[in-house]
Amino acid sequence: MKVLVFGESGQVARELARRAGDIRLDIRGREAADFTDPAACAALVRATDADAVINAVAYTAVDAAETDEDAALMVNAAAPGAIAEAAADRGVPFVQISTDYVFDGRGEAPWPVDAPTGPLGAYGRSKLAGEWAVRDAGGPHAILRTSWVVSCHGKNFVKTMLRLGAERDRLTIVADQVGGPTPAAAIADACLSIAAQLVAAPAKSGTYHFSGSPDASWADLAREIFREAGLRCEVAGIPTSAYPTPAQRPLNSRLDCTGTEAVFGVPRPDWRAGLRDILDDLGVLAR
Repeated sequence: MKVLVFGESGQVARELARRAGDIRLDIRGREAADFTDPAACAALVRATDADAVINAVAYTAVDAAETDEDAALMVNAAAPGAIAEAAADRGVPFVQISTDYVFDGRGEAPWPVDAPTGPLGAYGRSKLAGEWAVRDAGGPHAILRTSWVVSCHGKNFVKTMLRLGAERDRLTIVADQVGGPTPAAAIADACLSIAAQLVAAPAKSGTYHFSGSPDASWADLAREIFREAGLRCEVAGIPTSAYPTPAQRPLNSRLDCTGTEAVFGVPRPDWRAGLRDILDDLGVLAR
């Protein structure tokens, strides 16, 4: 099987390249696929002989999106929509990664796939618009909502905590936002498996959830990072209100992932095992 992948330098894109195995990837980075030019991205799909398409590109600057929503909408909605239409024209499945930010974060129960959406900010609105654009294209597709992506690549919470934990003996970390930290490697594996299954069974198209288990707070994740890395840094939990940001974050990012396992046989990954792999890749796992 051959898969056209949009994205080259992001966390999930880099893990797709590492974990493709026997699947042939046609990886298109920013130079070949500029998401500010949706028509050009669609042209790549129409020209490819790939059996499926995975989009690993996103505007993820949550706070910056509050003052740059047009750019977020272009990257997270207009371009994926154009790609989805081109994929639908060719009859090939399209896998689009979305986010827990499409929900408003109320309550404590895991969000089912069909729960009413209600983004709190521009980033969530742009990703939700992307979901609708993919669905409206009418082709075989999977929209995979995930949360709290971590890896050894780029900038993310794990690498920030490692830096700060080595510099300080105490940190205050938000403890009332709860979700499923999700290793980028697990997302890549899920996308590849789902794409392959959609080629054989396009009727599996739909929206799915995929996040790490067990659910945890950011403070919980920080404590586990320090424990596994052997860093003696105390974590004091604080409420979100004590750490104001331009964009409001959902407090409840728990996702009900039962449908993804039932339909595709892809279970929730244990983020603690994924974290150990990440720390091992970074050379900081305590032995």
